[in-house]
Amino acid sequence: MKWIFLTCFLVSNVVFGQKIYWSENVKLNWDNFKSKVNNQRGANVVAYTNCGWIYSYVKSSNPKASVKIEISTVFNEDKSWKDVKRINDYVLLHEQKHFDVAELYSRKLRKEIAENIKTSSDFDRKFKTIYNKILKEYQDFQRQYDGETKNGILEDKQSEYNRIIAEGLENYKSYKSS
Repeated sequence: MKWIFLTCFLVSNVVFGQKIYWSENVKLNWDNFKSKVNNQRGANVVAYTNCGWIYSYVKSSNPKASVKIEISTVFNEDKSWKDVKRINDYVLLHEQKHFDVAELYSRKLRKEIAENIKTSSDFDRKFKTIYNKILKEYQDFQRQYDGETKNGILEDKQSEYNRIIAEGLENYKSYKSS
């Protein structure tokens, strides 16, 4: 017997609302930031990107049966906010990079899963540990990104992170979702 479970984690437990799925061909625009509420602290916060992962899996009660896991990177429009008086294209690029970082870590998660989880038994024993490890790395990177760029204010640091993120996406391109 197979079961399908859909669980949303990370940044938000939003199940309802508009979601944009990450794609190289689709970039965020200011109309995507639909929340009217700024729940972030700090005078230099001009916008907030709420993004993360959705995963689903199909597994059997047979511990030797194969398991199928899908991971998608999503941007939650109804939880993403902007200060309409201070937004510009440069700030939008910084926010796009937050979304790109979520995709980078989705790819890292897909890689770890591909290398370590083949069966239902593997899933039961390893998934939570792998997921939590990548989640922590993702959250640490997002904090470091905002901290070192001062939320995008430091242009030289922003340029450095733009390069780091682009290289990361390229290095993990074989783990893009299909």
